[in-house]
Amino acid sequence: MNNFWLCFVPLFVAVDALGILPLFMGLTQGLTRSRTRRIIFQSVITAMMVALIFLFIGKGILMLLGITVADFMIAGGTLLFVISLSDLISTEKRRLQMEQEEVGAVPLGVPLIVGPGVLTTTILLINQYGLIPTVSATIVNIIIAGIVFWMAGSINRVLGTSGTKTISKLASLILAAIGVMMVRKGIMLLISDGASVP
Repeated sequence: MNNFWLCFVPLFVAVDALGILPLFMGLTQGLTRSRTRRIIFQSVITAMMVALIFLFIGKGILMLLGITVADFMIAGGTLLFVISLSDLISTEKRRLQMEQEEVGAVPLGVPLIVGPGVLTTTILLINQYGLIPTVSATIVNIIIAGIVFWMAGSINRVLGTSGTKTISKLASLILAAIGVMMVRKGIMLLISDGASVP
C-alpha cells in the first residue's frame, strides 16, 4: 500500500487536473451538459488506453534500444523539470483551437491528462516500485482527472480563477523538484554501476 502512495503522489502532480481545468472549461464552453459529459468520458478512456499501453510496452522498447534505467531516469527527470519550468514561467496554459467534437481524445485525453510528463513518470515508477502500484496509481489519477472535469463548475466557483492558477503553479514546482530528484538518483545509479564494473 505504501508503494501505491509513492506512485500516486508524483502521478497526481504530473497529471495536474486542476491546472488543466481552465482549458477544459474553455474548450467545452457553450456545449450542452450531455455533450460535455461525453467529452469527459472520451478523454478519460483515451488517457487510460494510452497510459496502459505505454506502461506495458514502454519498458520493452527501452530494453530493445539499449537504454538503461539510469539513462531514462536522467532523461526523464530532465524532461519533467523542463515541462514544469515551462508551466511555472508561462502566464497561462496555451489554449488549443480545434473542433469541439474532437477535444475529448485530443487534446484533453492526450497530451493534457496523459502527456510526456505522465508517461515518463510511469516508466520511472515501474522501475522503482513495480508494475501493480504504478498501474493502480495511474488509473486512479486518470479517474480523478475525470471527476475534476465533471465537477468543473463547482470547483471553479470555490477556488476562482486565481486559486486554480495558484494550485497549478504549486503542482509545477513540486514536479520540478521530483524531476531534479530523478536526475540525482540517475546520476548516483550511473556512478554505482560504473564502480561495480571490474
